[in-house]
Amino acid sequence: MSKSSSDARLAVGAVLCDLDGTLLDTMPDLHAAVNAMLRDLGRPELPCETVASYVGRGIANLVKRALAVSLEVTDDSVPPPQEALDSFRRHYARENGRSVRVYPGVMEGLKALKAKGFPLAVITNKATAFTLPLLDSTGLSRYFDVVVSGGLLPRLKPDPMPLIWACGRLGVSPGDALFIGDSVNDLRAARDAGSHIFLVPYGYNEGGDVQELDCDAIVPTVEVAAQRIDYRGAAAVAPCKTA
Repeated sequence: MSKSSSDARLAVGAVLCDLDGTLLDTMPDLHAAVNAMLRDLGRPELPCETVASYVGRGIANLVKRALAVSLEVTDDSVPPPQEALDSFRRHYARENGRSVRVYPGVMEGLKALKAKGFPLAVITNKATAFTLPLLDSTGLSRYFDVVVSGGLLPRLKPDPMPLIWACGRLGVSPGDALFIGDSVNDLRAARDAGSHIFLVPYGYNEGGDVQELDCDAIVPTVEVAAQRIDYRGAAAVAPCKTA
């Protein structure tokens, strides 16, 4: 399936969704928390578009990038200063959900996917302490059978582990799943897991253009994604019931 073939349909057994930048516009809350952290540390504040380009690889990387004012912070084994991390978490706990917006077509798309019978998972690098309240407050939690958030597993996206783990819980093979995301990190995770990948063009792709990425399709909304896929039916593997 090519991203240029707008009439092609894909049959899969499950749908996985990214959260920030795909289902929810969380940037106002993240921006506020980052700048509050920078003020605590006596650092200059950053514009929203700069902070947006730093999102996508978890809280620790967001904090490190904001402190360095650079995307080029890639060593996941080196944590950010504890003072900065604690400050961000404290401020984000206050801001989380305050100005969040559900993107157009998300509710309609999730309803359509559930009506077609798809098992659904949300996969995010956001910490569990922030993910679950956000899903509840926005009304999204009722749509998802599995939630994989940062800290649940040893590795974050772009590693494929969260996708493979979610597929095991949903009872499908990764090759029988579609991941809907907004970034190169989502693309890498899906490709390495062997899953299909649709990207939306409105999210946080580290300042890049998703049109340049070799995904299966670029869809304007989650609702359109739902219209372009069919439910394959029976699970490919037995679902795992344990966490």
